[in-house]
This record gives sequence, structure tokens and C-alpha cells, in this order.
Amino acid sequence: MQPSETPPNRALARYLRDLRKRHWPQLQVTQRQIAEALGGAKPLSLSVISSWEHDRTPVTPPEGRLAGYARFFATRRSVESDPARLLDEDELTDEERDNEDAIHAALARLRTPEPSDTGALAAANPQAVLRDGGEIPLGPGDTIGGGTWYFGPDAKRIVIVCARLPEDLRERMPYAHKSDPDYVRAYTYADADSVIELFGHIRAVNPTADVRIRTHDRLLADDYHSHLVLLGGIDFNPVTRELVQAFADLPVRQHARSAEEDNGYFEVGGRRYAPVVEVDEETGARTLLEDVAYFFRGPSPMNVKRTVTLCNGMFGRGTYGAVRALTDRSFRNRNEDYLTKRFGEAVSYSLLFRVTVFAGETLTPDWTVARNRFHEWPDAG
Repeated sequence: MQPSETPPNRALARYLRDLRKRHWPQLQVTQRQIAEALGGAKPLSLSVISSWEHDRTPVTPPEGRLAGYARFFATRRSVESDPARLLDEDELTDEERDNEDAIHAALARLRTPEPSDTGALAAANPQAVLRDGGEIPLGPGDTIGGGTWYFGPDAKRIVIVCARLPEDLRERMPYAHKSDPDYVRAYTYADADSVIELFGHIRAVNPTADVRIRTHDRLLADDYHSHLVLLGGIDFNPVTRELVQAFADLPVRQHARSAEEDNGYFEVGGRRYAPVVEVDEETGARTLLEDVAYFFRGPSPMNVKRTVTLCNGMFGRGTYGAVRALTDRSFRNRNEDYLTKRFGEAVSYSLLFRVTVFAGETLTPDWTVARNRFHEWPDAG
């Protein structure tokens, strides 16, 4: 292979093939149905669909076709007609829209994976089933499986809850309104990077579970009885705020940003932990140098057989750092080992820690470095 050539995206090909064959129990979709739905009035050729699923030298589909795959597999109603078709957006239920967003996020991540994108690399093997917290080898010296994001063999549903961006922020963004021809639902999510990263990783580690993405205003009653993963702090995510109040014994409290120029802070026993923000004296531009992030895991107050996990920061950088601590290939095993040694069999535990931003990039926190950890609960015995 010449250095300028693009290597075949076998991970994406396997994922597309698995969607078609195994996405719906007792129903295997044919390549013809995919071709009919994506092509509409002019169905695609079967050779095109086959090239996208090819084992050895797959062709990478255009981004628009992946959006079509996400819409198709969002609902079984896609194959209830003959020929198969893509439903219009206004025909989808809220749950089907959530399905579409989740599938599209996984496909997009696989189409343009980054070297450190563990969620996408892991999702490349969606057929693998982990048993008793087993692990899937990804390469020399690297594995994925077990650990904090493995919810056990009986995990049926895992719900990732993020905030919807407030209206005043959506007004500043392109493609964030349904009236826009290029409307993208995921652009209305707060902490979108964290959502995409975590969805891929959780689905990889729990391949038989139903993993959903919900915004705080679209949660269903049954969602509260599932494993809940809350992204973002109390500023934008009221579900985080309400659940934190339900854990009365937690020593860490987050104080929201009262205004855009306010940084907010976490408080433990009267001591404040605030982000480090540099302000340019001439322009007033603010640059985040360090965020403060919080990770908590404990039994759900709505269903003691399920868990609640919090990943939040004062800013989105902190939330992303909290997620990456246990998904980043370079640090996840190290940080998992630290959690095991520090908290053992503790049912509930939490970490308050530093997330560094360097040259505009959010650096994954290393929990084994003492200066990165501000507070741990419960106290070491």
C-alpha cells in the first residue's frame, strides 16, 4: 500500500453488515431492502451495498448514505412496506429519533476514527459478547471490556442522559433548528463530544444491551429504572441536579455558573475547587486552562439493582475529561486499576479531579497522579 492511500475501513464495513443482519431480533434485512430505501425512486445497485460491507477491501460510504442507514435502522417500520423506505423525520416518534441519533453517532465515529478513538475502535466488533466482564483484544497490549462501563450480563438498557442546549445558545448555531434544511438533532445536545465518545464505548463493552441517548427533557418513565449515565453539570442538566440531591450523603456540591462570565465551583467541606480561566486584559477573551470535573457511581435511588453514574465538569471540557478517563486507550486501564485499588468493593464512590486544557486540547486525566485528584469519597480506611 502506498502511503497516500486510505486504508480500507473494515471496522465500518463490519458494523454495517452487523446492522443489516443482527440489529433486529428474528429479522435479517436484505441488501435489496437497503438499496431500495437509500435510493428511493432510483434504488442503489446491490453491488454498491455489497462494496460497503466487503470483508477485505470495503468502500467507505458517503456521509449522506450513513445518515440514511441511521434513519433506516431507527425503526422497523422502514421494512414494513414493499419496497422498503426511509421515513420522513416528522413520521418518527421521539424514541425512533433517539435511535437515529445514536446509530448516526456510532457510524460517523467509525467513518473517520481517530487513533485515540476507543469508542469507535471498540464498536468495530459489535458481534462480540462479553461474559462475566471478559475483555476483547484490540491490539498488542490493549484490551477493552469489563471495568466501570461494563454493567453486567443482565444489563438490558443503559440510558445516557445529556442536556439540551438552551434556546439562546441554539440560536447562535447553524443546523440546530428544525426549520433549517441541514438540521442535525445532535447539534442541540450539550456535551456532544462526550455523548459520542461514551455511546461507542458503552455499546462496545455491553453489546447485548439496549443503549439509548436521551436529552433531559425526553426521558421516559422506564428510563429511570435503567442504568443511568448523566453527562453535564447542574447548569444545563436538571436531571443531574435532582439526582445529586437524592444522594444526601455526598460531600461534594456543585455551584452553578450564575452568568456566562462566572466560572462556578465545586465545594467540599467549605473548600472551593474552581476552574482556572485566563482573561485577556485587552480583549476580554477567556481561555480555560484547567477545569474541575466530578465522577460518581452509586446505586440508583429509583431501582437499587441499577446504577447512576455522573460525569460532569464546570465546563464541557471537564465533562469530556471525566468520560475520557475511562475510555481513552492510553489511560483507561491505568485509571481502572486505580479505582479498583482505591475503592475496592465500595458500592458508591466519587472522585473530584483536575482536567487540563493544553493548546486548545482536553487532556485525559491520569488519576494515579496525586496532584490531579482533589477529593475522593469515601475516605481511605
